[in-house]
Amino acid sequence: MKFVDTSQNLRGRLMAVQIVAALLLSVLGVRLYLLQVVRGRHYAEIAQNQRIRLLPIAAPRGIIFDRNGHPLVDSRPIYNVILSREDVRGKELNSLLQPLSEGLDLDADILNDRFEEIKSLPAFESIPVKQDATPGDIAWVEARELEFPELRVEQQPQRRYPPNGMLAHVLGYVGEISPEQLKQPAYRDKGLKPGDVMGQSGLEQSYDDFLRGRDGYRKVVVDSRGRIQDEIEIVLPQPGQDLITTIDLDLQLAAEEQLRNSATKRGVVVAMDPTNGEILALASAPTFDPNLFSQRIGTKEGRAEYVALLNDPDKPLINRAVQSRYPPGSTWKIPMAIAGLQQGAITLDHSNIVCGGGITIGNKFTRCMGNHGTPDVRMAITKSCDGYFYRLGLKMGLEGIVAMVDQFDLNKRTGIDVPNEVSSRTPAEFKAILDRRNQRWKEIDTVFASFGQVYEEMTPLSMLRTVAGVGLGGKLYVPHFLKELKPVGEPGTSNYRQARGFQGLDSSRPNPKTVSIPEEISQTVVEGMWSVVNNGGTGAGIRMAGFDIAGKTGTAQVVSLGRDFGKNK
Repeated sequence: MKFVDTSQNLRGRLMAVQIVAALLLSVLGVRLYLLQVVRGRHYAEIAQNQRIRLLPIAAPRGIIFDRNGHPLVDSRPIYNVILSREDVRGKELNSLLQPLSEGLDLDADILNDRFEEIKSLPAFESIPVKQDATPGDIAWVEARELEFPELRVEQQPQRRYPPNGMLAHVLGYVGEISPEQLKQPAYRDKGLKPGDVMGQSGLEQSYDDFLRGRDGYRKVVVDSRGRIQDEIEIVLPQPGQDLITTIDLDLQLAAEEQLRNSATKRGVVVAMDPTNGEILALASAPTFDPNLFSQRIGTKEGRAEYVALLNDPDKPLINRAVQSRYPPGSTWKIPMAIAGLQQGAITLDHSNIVCGGGITIGNKFTRCMGNHGTPDVRMAITKSCDGYFYRLGLKMGLEGIVAMVDQFDLNKRTGIDVPNEVSSRTPAEFKAILDRRNQRWKEIDTVFASFGQVYEEMTPLSMLRTVAGVGLGGKLYVPHFLKELKPVGEPGTSNYRQARGFQGLDSSRPNPKTVSIPEEISQTVVEGMWSVVNNGGTGAGIRMAGFDIAGKTGTAQVVSLGRDFGKNK
């Protein structure tokens, strides 16, 4: 007889174990399928990235030259300490503050600001921790390779600008791209990332796409701690395109010296070739040192220097030629004379108007700085007769003055190839302000709009373009600094970047714009300007033997008479 012991139910237990084992194997199989098949490529890429790294090699920016081949801006190689973001995953960045600030002589607050900035950004390959590292900094990093494998030293180019702030407002400066800029599609679409250096002002900004080179890289093998074990490949960077400016260095140095030796140390000097719009010199004072932004802005002292520039009442960061507006004074009389003759308010045969020592409108007497009898238009320009142009303005009316402004583009930007140019403010804009206040434009307002004060605030460059156009019989060229961008790379290859000359920022604007000025009218006005310098006019001080100079002085009263001295001069 066979006895079966069922007290322990071994068969049931064995079946249960088999079912559990089958379920576990099924779960494991599904998990392996997901890891190996469904997401296999993803994890393979992660593993490869942990083993293979692409370390960028920064491309040097193009050199900027004057028109005669003298270098104005170049780059010098420096060593930077770089923090690999990939190797600090899971590590609290604040734990690095004390050792890095002490070991690399960094300001802890600035370093902390740097870490806070990158916390809100996606992970990226590396960020610069210290620029222009000293031999001591490099030795410190190399001695602590095991302790801080996330640190490495890289050679990178650093921009170098002329001393004494020469050409600062023209050349501009470079700086690291900011978090705010990275949020803008215009920068993101160019593939820029945190830590990248780009043009932030002047020609550096306007032609950044051309001056900025194409970075290369080193493909290396790293271990689990991010230490380089082997180098697989090197792709060399391509330098940016060299830029030839229209600047004549000798003329620029002379302009800068004139401003340094002036009574107030403030002002602007611009020299332009009227036949093509090339700017030969532009000096704006006071100036600043662009090397602050490329070399020192990451230090505590550099930031203090920048704050001082921002708070300086003389506003040295402003390019006075294109970002400041001033009453044009009697230079306004040149387009007024052209428009008066064109519109028929006066004619070449009958252009005499009484001066009267000034004019009385209602109970308001507005004086002229002399009593010039009844001059014709040539003599009125030569002697800068205010009384003449008061009455010419009344003959033209506000509508005639507004038409003149539109004719010479005085209500538009000139289109110069540096950023942040402002447009001038003209009588039409001031009339609109009076209209909003329910105030009527009166005859006295037309008088004020006729001689370059009260209702005109012009950029110096807009007036230069207008007067240069008059001298050329009506051809108004777009002022510009770019003469040529040099080609880079081999023709026919994908890396080739071709040469390029100046092209207007607004392709819809003709260059030159042609204002229809009859030759006899243009000649008459230019003769008046010639007499300003050479025949007893207000500009006799610039007369030079061997040079045929025509010009027009302009003095705007911006303070009360008797107080025009010192800083008010």
